[in-house]
Amino acid sequence: MGKPKPDILQGTLDLLALRTLVRGPMHGYGITLHVQRVSKDVLRVEEGSLYPALHRMEQEGWIHAEWGTSENNRRARYYRLTEAGRKQLLTEERNWARLTEAVATVLQFA
Repeated sequence: MGKPKPDILQGTLDLLALRTLVRGPMHGYGITLHVQRVSKDVLRVEEGSLYPALHRMEQEGWIHAEWGTSENNRRARYYRLTEAGRKQLLTEERNWARLTEAVATVLQFA
């Protein structure tokens, strides 16, 4: 038996994080707050999901992390989008558009 397929919406977190980082370098908690605020509290990114995703994206070369000081004068890792991350963001956006179009088509089917 082959490797199990990930959940179809698993890439959504990557899409949200990469899109958020277009705004500039941000620490993990800042990414979480941004997604929550922009979605008007509909989307909540759990830290237990975000940090492993950020680590994976860093390994993929989509983001780069550096230590810095947060607004609260605390040490924090700041993530920034790389050129490979910008390309991946375009791929993620296309995949999201295909997925939402397919779901809309199924919902409209009579």
